[in-house]
Amino acid sequence: MDLQPCDHIYVDGRWQVPAKFAQPIPVFSPVSEEAVGSIAAASADDVDAAVDAARKAFLHFSQTSPAQRAALLRSILTLMEERFEELALAISHEMGSAIAFSRASQVPFGIAHVRAAIDVLADYPFLRQQGTTAIAKEAIGVCGLITPWNWPLYQSTAKVAPALAAGCTIVLKPSEFSPFSARIFAQIMHDAGTPPGVFNMLYGTGSEVGAAMASHPDVDMVSITGSTRAGVLVAQAAAPTVKRVTQELGGKSPNILLDDADYARVVPLGVTAAFRNVGQSCSAPTRMLVPAAHLAEVEKLAVAAAQAMKVGDPLAEDTDLGPLANRAQFDKVQSMIRIGIEEGAKLLCGGPERPDGLSRGYFARPTIFSAVDPAMRIAQEEIFGPVLCLIPYEDEEDAIRIANDTIYGLGSHVQSRDLDRARRVAARIRAGQVHINHPAWDGFAAFGGYKQSGNGREYGVFGLEEYLETKAILGYFPTPEKA
Repeated sequence: MDLQPCDHIYVDGRWQVPAKFAQPIPVFSPVSEEAVGSIAAASADDVDAAVDAARKAFLHFSQTSPAQRAALLRSILTLMEERFEELALAISHEMGSAIAFSRASQVPFGIAHVRAAIDVLADYPFLRQQGTTAIAKEAIGVCGLITPWNWPLYQSTAKVAPALAAGCTIVLKPSEFSPFSARIFAQIMHDAGTPPGVFNMLYGTGSEVGAAMASHPDVDMVSITGSTRAGVLVAQAAAPTVKRVTQELGGKSPNILLDDADYARVVPLGVTAAFRNVGQSCSAPTRMLVPAAHLAEVEKLAVAAAQAMKVGDPLAEDTDLGPLANRAQFDKVQSMIRIGIEEGAKLLCGGPERPDGLSRGYFARPTIFSAVDPAMRIAQEEIFGPVLCLIPYEDEEDAIRIANDTIYGLGSHVQSRDLDRARRVAARIRAGQVHINHPAWDGFAAFGGYKQSGNGREYGVFGLEEYLETKAILGYFPTPEKA
């Protein structure tokens, strides 16, 4: 794949050179650790230009009909499907996702958010009657969207699709670590006939572009997916202008195996879920809570599942786990694995350094610790790599206590042969999502966090409504005549 330099930004319907020349930001291959491209870093002046274009476009686009916006989304969907393989290869090159995973998850889930927005638009009540009052749902305005490198397309469409469906205009800042798929996506938006100014995309850093977007007085809403630290900085920058801020942030998701679970089934699935995308998922269930009496059994099953995973070249068809996305993440994961050993956790498999046979690249060993104390750093801090903690518990109450005992509350899992029991436990977990017995992914299910995992919700109708304001128009409907 020819990775062209991303030396232009997309503003007001055309590719442009940034307003101020800045040193290009290099993009490094997570496989070779060498520079494979560069991006043009935007500045605060470019944010001003993009926001101005979005503000002008909002006057018309917000007044389009749901049918018109659905037609635009269908054009985007068609082009994404046509450029499926190009998107998958770009994601594998830029952040190391195994090509099989890019094809099975990264791109299909990104496309699914566009389909979901189209489906929601089909019958969403933008105006409904409440007596003589009309309750109107209207586009909130210009939206600054900040997306991460770990699910670059999926996180972009989770924001862009519902924002367009609502009638909002957009300034998107993708991660500087995953710019190639973003460039393709921006070209798709252009080729689909998105009106000038409705969609704008700026490359750059969070400290420069993200901060300028969050603090901009003409940006009505900021939606960020990223670390909890980044979410706090965005909220602080946005506060003086009293704009809406939605945040999908960090996680340390529990996976409670109750004592009646089918361990032969759920343990391998739990390991796969924890290591999905090389563990670089905010909702990854990286704390597996195990009845103390069954710990030895679960250890054997978990190790077997981890050791069956092939780590290697992300473009190889049989690779399960590619490299971590960048040097900073590789260094963090290596550090946390060493901390786990120093803390006295029982290392079952994996460990620090690269897997055998891989002398360069940001590859990490699939690592499982057991007998982990819930207070250990590896059990409390988001590692964002292929590191799983097996935490023994004494009884159901103890499991629920441990599950809730972190600053996070994004995803969670419960495994049990007794569905009613699983439901009771799920009701007591303080998290935005609970998965019972590894169900299929649901692109319409509300996704978002409790506590320091963020606020607001994405996906389906819940995602659409984050981009809407509520207006009450009293006297809109006539008073019913008395009999």
